Amino acid sequence: MLVHNWRAVLARAWSVRFMALAFLFILAEPIYTFVAATWVSRNIYIQLGMSALTGLLTIAAIISRIFVQQKVSGDLNGKPPEEG
Repeated sequence: MLVHNWRAVLARAWSVRFMALAFLFILAEPIYTFVAATWVSRNIYIQLGMSALTGLLTIAAIISRIFVQQKVSGDLNGKPPEEG
């Protein structure tokens, strides 16, 4: 079941932003590995850095998901608005 303000969550929630950044790093890692293997010698520090950034962004997404964000939740704090 979707939350009542799913459009606002997608547009403004920091957890979604962090997950999108982590997704970009996950996509970039195999591309970098292919390019590095084709053209230059592989650098283990760059691979470790990309993996570490992906992990940190994922942790940031989890942490940011449990905090109230006024632009998304407002005074509702995750509760659906009263109808009527």
